[in-house]
Amino acid sequence: MVVSADIGAGHDRAADELAERLRARGFAVDRLNVLHLLPGPLHRAVREAYRGLLHRLPGGYHLLFRLTSRSLVPVRAVRALLRPFRRAMRRRIPPDTRAVVTTYPFANQLLGPLRRHGRLRVPVITYVTDLVVHPAWLAPGVDVYCTVRHAELRPSDGVDVTVVEPLVSRAFGVGDGADRRRARHRFGLPPDGVLALVVAGSWGAGEVAATVAEVGATGARPVVVCGRNRALRRRLSGAGRDVLGWVDDMPALMRAVDVVVENAGGITCQEALAAGVPVVTYRPIPGHGRANAAILARSGLTRWAGSPDQLGPVLAAVTGAGPASPARDARSLEDPAGLVAEAARAAVPAGPAAAGRRSLLEPVGDAIAVVAALLQAGGGLR
Repeated sequence: MVVSADIGAGHDRAADELAERLRARGFAVDRLNVLHLLPGPLHRAVREAYRGLLHRLPGGYHLLFRLTSRSLVPVRAVRALLRPFRRAMRRRIPPDTRAVVTTYPFANQLLGPLRRHGRLRVPVITYVTDLVVHPAWLAPGVDVYCTVRHAELRPSDGVDVTVVEPLVSRAFGVGDGADRRRARHRFGLPPDGVLALVVAGSWGAGEVAATVAEVGATGARPVVVCGRNRALRRRLSGAGRDVLGWVDDMPALMRAVDVVVENAGGITCQEALAAGVPVVTYRPIPGHGRANAAILARSGLTRWAGSPDQLGPVLAAVTGAGPASPARDARSLEDPAGLVAEAARAAVPAGPAAAGRRSLLEPVGDAIAVVAALLQAGGGLR
């Protein structure tokens, strides 16, 4: 079973790629959106609250990210809040399951306790989709944490990780001149000139309009992917701009452009690196976006333009150097699907979830645990 969440698209994209690789190895794969365990209105409220923070209160999101990065106490509070949903999580795991893999941090706060307390006897493996391993990913009971090269976590967390290759489709390969011409024609892009692909995730988060204007001022032609943000697409369309919505064939679009300008360091950044397209980080979104940008810049994988004055020289440098080499060192690392397959073959099936009605005292115990954890979190954040 592969467990993800529809918070943006990065968690689901990684889960899709893993599921495809596992099916190619002969496994049957079940998928679960962990937020579907919540009542419908609560599911939507959680997703829209996160989206609202990114779009309307980016400074508040950045502060929250920094506060929760310093301590495991808020994560314990989240784990307690999710405790009433553990039984539902366990019921969703088929009896013949031999491994559970997560690509979303809060799924660990449900599955880790189940594994730790013996209610789930198959391995729980996590693929961390960010370069910064936020404490929200960490839960006692998780067997293996998989990260990509250069990912960072605090030494005090005391967590061992396995470095794996990115969960990026093999379709992201380096094209030749003919591929570039075909791709530009397919998307209706000009055949000549420097094209800069501006991406901001499936939600079109961040200072996208400013980025597009400032990229255009450098002489490069911006090609904007707005994802599912229809309002952003309407706002940016016109004035001879190349503005796209959701793109199903990103490998082809990558072959059409000369550079990717991104703001989050997420899955699209990993895809560009795999395709050998140079990446420039510009106006990164708060929280995980800035944290990922710092790691990428330190590792030399991307260039970070810190101001409009720096953007032009950085774009000229990366596009004038010729085609970049794809991140082939990542392909020499272990395939996450191979690690999961090995663990699954060695495991016994999960078996059915424990039968029986829920004790009337269990909700009381859940409530006490939630209150205690929230009080502890309040003390830890003062």
